[in-house]
Amino acid sequence: MTQIECKNLSIGYDNAVVCENMNFKVERGDYFAIVGENGAGKSTLMKTLLGLIRPISGEIVIGDGLKRKEIGYLPQQTAAQKDFPASVCEVVLSGFLAATGLRPFYSKEEKAKAKSNIEKMGLSGFEKRCYRELSGGQQQRVLLARALCATKKIMLLDEPVSGLDPKVAAETYDIVEKLNREGTTIITVTHDLGSAIKYANKILHIGSEIFYGSKYDYMMSNIGKNFIYHGENRNV
Repeated sequence: MTQIECKNLSIGYDNAVVCENMNFKVERGDYFAIVGENGAGKSTLMKTLLGLIRPISGEIVIGDGLKRKEIGYLPQQTAAQKDFPASVCEVVLSGFLAATGLRPFYSKEEKAKAKSNIEKMGLSGFEKRCYRELSGGQQQRVLLARALCATKKIMLLDEPVSGLDPKVAAETYDIVEKLNREGTTIITVTHDLGSAIKYANKILHIGSEIFYGSKYDYMMSNIGKNFIYHGENRNV
C-alpha cells in the first residue's frame, strides 16, 4: 500500500525552487533513502513531507489510512537540543503531544507505551536520567523512542547518525533496520551512501539530476555510478 506519493513536486523557500518535478512513492514497509549533493534540498524535502513547509507546486498524497500526526520524526540535533534539561522519560513522552491535544496529562496507556519504547531502545534504567547527560548515541536512541510514541507506521529520519562515531553509528543503523523489519516504514535523509546501499530498498537521488527506483537500479544508473564514485573520493 502506498503511504506517500509525490506528483510533480517542487520544493523550496519563499518561492525559490530548490528541487523540482519529483515523482515518487513510499510504500508500506519501505526503507527509503534520500541522497544527493549538499544543498540539493534533502532536508527541505523532509520538512515538506512533514507539512512544515508548503510545496511550491505539485502534490503530496497521503494514503493507506496514514495521518500526518502519525508520522514520527527524528530531526538533526542542534547544540541547544543536545543540552535539553529534561529527563529521558519526559523527552520520550513528548512524542505523544500531537495526540494529546488539549489534554493536560498523559494517560496510563501512553506512559506504558513510553516505557516499552525506552526498553526497546535498550535504555531501561535511564528513565530519570537527564537527557543532556547522555552520550550522542544514547540521545539518538531516546529520540527514536520518542518518534515511536508518535507512531509505528512511518518514521522520517534526518541524518540519524550525524556526529556519531562509527561504532555508535552502526548500532543506530541496526536499531533502525530492526524497526523496519518489524514493519515500520523508514524514510531517511543521509549523506552516508554506504548505509543507503546496505539498508535501503529504494533510493531517491535529488540534485541537478533526479533518480527514483530500487537501490540496484540506482547502483547501475549513470547518476548512481557517478555519485558513488565521486562520493567515495570526497569522503561524502
